[in-house]
Amino acid sequence: MSWDAELAAVTSRIADRLFKRPEPKATFGDLVRGLLADVPRKNSWQLADHVGHPTANPIEWLLSRAKWDADVLRDDVRAYVVEHLGSADGVLIADDTQAIKKGDKSVGVARQYCGLTGQVENCQVMPMLIYASAAGHAFINRRLYLPEDWAGDAQRRKVAGVPEQVVFATKPQQVIDMLEEERRAGTPFGYLAADCGYGRDPGLRAYCHTYRIAYVMAVPVDLPLVGVRGGGEPAGHVLDRLLAHAGPGLWERRSCGGGTKGARSYDWAAVAVSLAVQLPADGHTHTLLIRRSVSDPGDVEFFLAHAPAGAPVTELIAVAGLRWKIEENNETGKDLLGLTEYQVRKWDGWHRHVTTAMLALAFLTVSRAHLEGQSIPEPVPPAADQGKDLHHQESLS
Repeated sequence: MSWDAELAAVTSRIADRLFKRPEPKATFGDLVRGLLADVPRKNSWQLADHVGHPTANPIEWLLSRAKWDADVLRDDVRAYVVEHLGSADGVLIADDTQAIKKGDKSVGVARQYCGLTGQVENCQVMPMLIYASAAGHAFINRRLYLPEDWAGDAQRRKVAGVPEQVVFATKPQQVIDMLEEERRAGTPFGYLAADCGYGRDPGLRAYCHTYRIAYVMAVPVDLPLVGVRGGGEPAGHVLDRLLAHAGPGLWERRSCGGGTKGARSYDWAAVAVSLAVQLPADGHTHTLLIRRSVSDPGDVEFFLAHAPAGAPVTELIAVAGLRWKIEENNETGKDLLGLTEYQVRKWDGWHRHVTTAMLALAFLTVSRAHLEGQSIPEPVPPAADQGKDLHHQESLS
């Protein structure tokens, strides 16, 4: 089947679930096709021009005023991704991205930290969840973060169409909510990966311990651990004592996956630890992974792994290395698929546009997997030296 025919089949099947009338079905297919096209800016006017609409009205109506449920589309995107990329050892990866906006009318927009620029900007913050396996990686869930001022402002909520049941939630709590949706949907995965903004959150870790979810998440240098004499000890002190005990022999060089410039190699150390206030799930253990840059030995990052007892450290390193896949998806979604180029301001419009862009990315990912002959996903390979495992330092807890 040709690329165009396959796209038409996918969008038609999904549109049949979303709409009853032929007009919105056709417009939905045109919207997805436009997002995938080489259009300089993916706003409604340029998309309409590309697909041959005389005005932007059909697309604007579809996104802002038509009656349909973006969560049904989200469920279909998830099912499509899992159908083609799913694997029992797939990895869920959480992170947030931002859309810089002008004014104060767009839902959720506020002056807040923006990872794009590393400073406070007028922006929307979007916690996202992707699914990654050996066959590829694509978005499967999303949230729009509402700052407390927004969540508690009845007038702004009414104007923006925020549903009554939506209340303030931290970004880690929004990831918990997405994980709960994935559990209920039966999404197959072996690990969760996330950066320090999520790994430092005790609520997210507690949820994973309760439901026996394995994870590898970056954590801060002051993460409280149990020291050798039973008192509290930050993660950074663990590294100091390991260096004093093992010296240069502490590190082993490993690849945590391929990048645009080849293998991404770092020096790694691993030690069994206990969290000061949280126990792992039954049959699971905590491991502190310490990653050091090869070119800059002062650049050190910590990861906390919660995994079944006996899980090889190379497997944990491989999961840690997958976290950057969501950065790829964010970049592709924004640069190629108009993920944040919407002109909608309200709650429904935001969810409809972003979820449609998620479908466009899923289609690209699945198409690439089929072209590369990976329609049947393979297990995530070890990070390096298959069959060998990184030396696991004696527990310091």
